Amino acid sequence: MEKRIDLHSHSIFSDGELLPSELARRASVLGHQALAITDHVDASNIDCVGKVIDAVMDIRDNWDIEIIPGAEITHAPAEIIPKLARMAREKGAEIIVVHGETLVEPVIEGTNWSAVNCRDVDVLAHPGLITREEAEIARDNDITLEISARRGHSLGNGHVVQVALEVGTNLVVNTDTHAPGDLINYEMASKIAMGAGLPKKMLSNVLIDNPQSILRKKGII
Repeated sequence: MEKRIDLHSHSIFSDGELLPSELARRASVLGHQALAITDHVDASNIDCVGKVIDAVMDIRDNWDIEIIPGAEITHAPAEIIPKLARMAREKGAEIIVVHGETLVEPVIEGTNWSAVNCRDVDVLAHPGLITREEAEIARDNDITLEISARRGHSLGNGHVVQVALEVGTNLVVNTDTHAPGDLINYEMASKIAMGAGLPKKMLSNVLIDNPQSILRKKGII
């Protein structure tokens, strides 16, 4: 069975239900190569990145799964996203996700634009009705767009895939895990991607090559 890489999940350090070790164990059983713990941050709690780092070091040393400390910049003023991304990186976050303009939350207009123009960002999560121009900028800045497995956020997946395919922007499938049942295996990730309109021939590119490329760029694998 192919190994999964999921670059978007949450622990008890923000609004998730699981300890980092519980996330790691469940992901390992489902056949994950790597899982990023990207708890929600803004200017008020950016220090939680350090808590995640402390929690995952022993897992990295002792279990056969790569647990990656990260951060998801969430509902912050669009103008300060670059500053927050830089701060999170300085505090040790290895994967920077931005909470995009999902269809089901009142995310500040301009968040997608700010995220794709920030080279410290790795993934723009659930970007909703992202524009073609924003997707082109994401492509040029090597920022990957997310196909979301999360209920609600997934409503924009079809549009995201269509625009990304038109302009050549990289895609990944992430779960945005908050609870025990949110993590998925490779087979379910494939179904979600194809359900959003991704051609079957591109599955290995989106589910394996693109996330591995992000991790290689960061020197994680």
